[in-house]
Amino acid sequence: MLALNAMVISSPEFKSLRAFIALYTLMWIFILGLLASIYYESEKEKMLAEHRLSMQLVNETHYINMFYHYIDSGDELPRSLAYRTAVFDDNKKALASYLKEEPRDFTRYISLDGDYIHFIVRVGTNDMKVKYLVYETEDNRLWWKAMLKNMLLYGTFLFLFITFIGFNLVKIFLRPMKEALDLLDNFIKDTTHELNTPVSVIVANIEGINLENLQDKEAKKIRRVDIAARTISNIYNDLTYLILHNDVVVKDEKIDLSRFVCERVDYFKVTMNQKKISFVKEITEDVFIFIDKNKLSRLIDNLISNAIKYNKINGEIRVELQEGYLKISDTGIGIPKDKIDMIFQRYQRANSVVGGFGIGLHIVAMICKDYHIDIEVDSQINQGTSISLRF
Repeated sequence: MLALNAMVISSPEFKSLRAFIALYTLMWIFILGLLASIYYESEKEKMLAEHRLSMQLVNETHYINMFYHYIDSGDELPRSLAYRTAVFDDNKKALASYLKEEPRDFTRYISLDGDYIHFIVRVGTNDMKVKYLVYETEDNRLWWKAMLKNMLLYGTFLFLFITFIGFNLVKIFLRPMKEALDLLDNFIKDTTHELNTPVSVIVANIEGINLENLQDKEAKKIRRVDIAARTISNIYNDLTYLILHNDVVVKDEKIDLSRFVCERVDYFKVTMNQKKISFVKEITEDVFIFIDKNKLSRLIDNLISNAIKYNKINGEIRVELQEGYLKISDTGIGIPKDKIDMIFQRYQRANSVVGGFGIGLHIVAMICKDYHIDIEVDSQINQGTSISLRF
């Protein structure tokens, strides 16, 4: 079973936009991460180069003489006034040390190990026990703070630039889809306008015909025309609602849903009889709902119409109505699991065998959203579909 909160209705346009934004965002996160990493390494190497010059100067002008005196005399390792020092053997084992943290890599001349900077000088010949002289100083993190400040400044400008570029790319990306949807909307609007008068005339004249006075063959033809006219009328009502729903004045009122559902079922009985569909109802009396009557008609009509359209010959439609709950089930072809989440999207159909615009259930979802009605869909292939409304 798939439960759909009517407050969230996705669309192909939104899905495409979401996928594009996700890809665009991931790409720029990768690029920004790469730039930040390069900038960090550059600033770190710049800081280490500055420390290397000062440490090398101390080593060459002052401390190295004290160090060789220590080697010759065997006295305690002399302390440097500027840096902490240590000596290591060829196995990187400390022979004498004033360091707070030992270097991790003896192959580099200078390195940042945690909070400490180490400058390593290789000394002595093969016959000397001492192989490495190490200088240590604490990293004051000033370079780090300056780097973060610059990254924040440059990052802000870069973010604004990326957002500007992304906004324009989104407009370009969605333009073809928007133009196609606008074209389809305009076509539907023009078609709807042209359908109004002939449909009204056909329905009015058919309702005035007394089928009992006709031969069976003629009566059957009239019934077929009646079914076609009702189908066109239903499509017309859907298209009108879809196009003009924002301009129509909504008049919410207390409606007897029990009676209303029965009336709408009677309206579709001619169509159900054509497919030999039986109707089973479990309707609790005096169930009321506060809603606009036109919207309720679109809601119920589309659910019943779909149950008929996707049902089998000699199938069954079951309507269950209780307080706060309406369920319409059919014994039709069912909906694939991977398509249930798209049936409420505009111009989307779960089955291409049966014709239609793909707007009926989209209208259902729109109305449910307006009145905070939750929709639940339960469907099994070749067994049928149940759509439940909780209000």
